[in-house]
Amino acid sequence: MRYFIELSYNGTAYHGWQIQPKAITVQEVLEDALSTVLNEKVGVMGAGRTDAGVHAKQMFAHFDTGATFTEADLVYKLNSFLPFNIAVADVFKVQPEAHARFDAIRRSYLYRVGFKKNVFTHRNTYLLKQPLDIEKMNAAAKILFEYKDFQCFSKTHTDVKTYYCDIMKAKWFLRDDELHFTITANRFLRNMVRAIVGTMINVGLGKISLEDFHAIITSKNRSEAGFSVPAHGLYLTEVAYPETIKL
Repeated sequence: MRYFIELSYNGTAYHGWQIQPKAITVQEVLEDALSTVLNEKVGVMGAGRTDAGVHAKQMFAHFDTGATFTEADLVYKLNSFLPFNIAVADVFKVQPEAHARFDAIRRSYLYRVGFKKNVFTHRNTYLLKQPLDIEKMNAAAKILFEYKDFQCFSKTHTDVKTYYCDIMKAKWFLRDDELHFTITANRFLRNMVRAIVGTMINVGLGKISLEDFHAIITSKNRSEAGFSVPAHGLYLTEVAYPETIKL
């Protein structure tokens, strides 16, 4: 049987999602927990590959197993076994060919910018002292809807067939003492959200104009775009699938 597992994690202690040599990752810890609880070797395929330090409020992965269990019992046992910074929300049966990565129809991210030192959130937000022009940053966010090719925001030397992404939502808004950026698309390139945020912060600081923002996207050149904001302020917040994947 194939199952989807829904989980969340604080990425501070991990070198991203995907298994790497000589580095602790979320995928490795989850596979070890599943293998121990189900008493068989279990591999998982995630919905994406979050970078080192990036968090996930909602991540999905699929795995295959012949073991017998109730979903609620497996969730309980996994949460008892996993460390405090990884939590399983659900396990459910899916179609035999369902794929956590390729069947996702949209993904959403949140980036948090803080303006005051906060002892409770300093590891989970990017602290910025300079004031920002949020109106101009939202104007830049709307410009994203005019384009499909976002090679300028992609990490170089990545193994992708296309740099096309369909961005559905992008917006900046204030929440308490923080500035939040949310973005939704059918897919994202490596480092794309962090590069977009860094470039729009440069818009908000007055370092580049909206016309420059257009020119950066059409250049298809990563060196033309802004800096990549730190990973610890980034959260994968939603991965959505068609209802037909469930059994």
